[in-house]
Parts: sequence; C-alpha cells; structure tokens
Amino acid sequence: MLVILRENVETLGRIGDVVKVSEGYARNFLLPQKLGVAADAGNLKKIEHHKKTLEKKRLAQKEAAQALAAKVANLSVTIQRKVGEGDKLFGSVNATDILDGLKKAGFEVEKRVVQLDQPIKTLGTHSVVLKFEADVAANVKVVVAKEE
Repeated sequence: MLVILRENVETLGRIGDVVKVSEGYARNFLLPQKLGVAADAGNLKKIEHHKKTLEKKRLAQKEAAQALAAKVANLSVTIQRKVGEGDKLFGSVNATDILDGLKKAGFEVEKRVVQLDQPIKTLGTHSVVLKFEADVAANVKVVVAKEE
C-alpha cells in the first residue's frame, strides 16, 4: 500500500514522502496515528501542491534541530542519586531523569530524542546521544553523582 507521510517516521521517511508499506502497518499504525494518509490520486495532487511548503517546513525543523544540537553539545547534566555500599546506585538513571536535567538547564526536548540503550547504573561521567533528526545529533555529558 502506498502512503504519504504526514509526520517524520524514523524508519520510513520524512514529511511528504510517498512510501510503500504493508497493508497491516498502514491500517493499524500509520493511519490511526495520523502519521500518514493513503496515496490516492486526490492526495497525490494535494501533496504536489504543498511540496514547497513541506520543504520549507523540513528546512525549518532541521535548522531548529541543528541550533538546539549546537547549544546542547557542550552541556553537562548532573544527576544525584542515593548510593549504597560500594557506591552502588539504588535504581538507575533513565531517559526521563536526563530529560529532567535538561529541563532544569533550560532545554525542552522530547523523550524520543534521548538515545539510551540501557539505563545508567554506575556513578561517574557518561556520554548520552541526543538524536534530534535523522542526521542531527549531539552528545551530552551526564554526570551521576552521590546524593549528599
């Protein structure tokens, strides 16, 4: 089934792209989430008409992402946690904790931006990737320290 994307979908494409996906994926995920519309003749004409607007929107999103990535690149987020014997953390530091630290530093980002394979379970300095767009990413230094 051909679908026109209305939003950026990381594994498929960007806004305005016409992609071929399975019927089930389109019917059960893309269409109900309003991430895409069926690529019929009427929708294809509309998308051709709106191509310039979509391209401007893409460029604006990319520029905003690059500006935010440049600001965040040199940022260090400190997160304090309770520790037990042998400096073992009670719990772990996850994406939500990193988002809270970024919010305290004055940066509003979405949770999907934080690329954290596994929660951080040790004290020290860790590098976390923030992926704003497909080709725009920044590393943030996360310092996990003992809570006093």
